[in-house]
Amino acid sequence: MPSSFELPPIESLYPYLMRLMRVLLIFAAAYIGSRVIQRLIRGMRLAFVETMRRHEAGVTVEMEKRAATIGGILRKTAAVLIWVVAVIMVLREIGFDVGPLLAGAGVAGLAFGFGAQNLVRDVISGFFMLLENQIRVNDVAVINGTGGLVEEINLRTTVLRSLDGVVHVFPNGTITSLSNMTREFSCYVFDIGVAYKEDTDRVVQVVKDLAEQMRQEEEYAPLILEPLEVLGVDKFADSAVIIKARIKTQPVKQWVVGREMNRRIKKKFDELGIEIPFPHTSLYFGEASKPLQLQLDGPTREEIKQLVREVLEEARDSHASLEPRPANPRTD
Repeated sequence: MPSSFELPPIESLYPYLMRLMRVLLIFAAAYIGSRVIQRLIRGMRLAFVETMRRHEAGVTVEMEKRAATIGGILRKTAAVLIWVVAVIMVLREIGFDVGPLLAGAGVAGLAFGFGAQNLVRDVISGFFMLLENQIRVNDVAVINGTGGLVEEINLRTTVLRSLDGVVHVFPNGTITSLSNMTREFSCYVFDIGVAYKEDTDRVVQVVKDLAEQMRQEEEYAPLILEPLEVLGVDKFADSAVIIKARIKTQPVKQWVVGREMNRRIKKKFDELGIEIPFPHTSLYFGEASKPLQLQLDGPTREEIKQLVREVLEEARDSHASLEPRPANPRTD
C-alpha cells in the first residue's frame, strides 16, 4: 500500500515562522547591543587614559594595564547581562514558562551571595582600587603593615614581594591600611648625626653642596626632582645632634639617590674632620672628686719572677699537705 506524505498548509506554519523570526531578531539585537556596548566601553577606556595623562607625568604600562583591566571587566559584565536577557526572551518565545526559572535563579543568586559574600567584597574592593589608582604594578607599598614591591593587582587579590623575596598575597577586601611610597614622586629622609662640638651651619652647607653636586651629574640628574630640603636641627640625641633633611626623587629611585648621598656624606665628613659620633656614655663624678690614676705600665721582670716563686711555693705546700701519713704501729 503506497504511503502518501502531504505538506501542511502554509497558514499553519505561519506562527512558527514568526516565532523563528522573533528569535533571530532577539539574537541579532543582542549581538548588535553587545558590540555597541564594547565600542562605548572602549571609548570610556580611552577617556580614562586621557584623564590620567592630564593628571600625571605620562601614561605608563601600568596605567594602560589598569585601564585595560577595567574595560575588560565592564565588557564582560555587559555582555553577560545582554545575553542572559536575550536567552530568557528566546525561551519565552518558544513557549517556556520563565517565571519559575527566574524565581529559581533569584533564590540561587541569593544563596550564592550569602556563600560568596567575601568573594564579592574582594572583587568590589579590587575594582575600586584599580579605578581610584591607589597603587600600581611596580609601586612600593605598605599593606596592613607589610611592605614590598607590588607585583600583581587582580580583582580579588594584591600580591607584594618583600625585600627578602617573600611573596605576600592580600585579599582586597581585607586591606584596611595602604601606604603607597612611590606614587608620582618619592622622598628620601636623612637623619644626619654629628658631634655636639660641630658647627651645624657648616654641616648643613656641606650636605647641600654634596646634593647640588649630584644634581649636576648626568647619572643622577634625571632622578632628582628638586634641590635638597634641609628641615633643620631635629633633636639633641644622647651622643649626637640630629640634622633632618629630605630630597625629592622619581618614584622608586629614592633609595638609589639616598644611598649614594650617604656614601658621599661619610667620605666628605672624614675628609673635613667632621665627627660622626658613635653611641657612648660619659661618667662624671663631680668637681670635688679626685681624678682616678690608672697605671698602664706592665709588671717588671723582678716582679714576675717573685710572682712565679710564690706560685711554686704555694703549689709545693699544697702537695705536701695532701700526701697520706703513715699509720701508728699496733701494739699488742
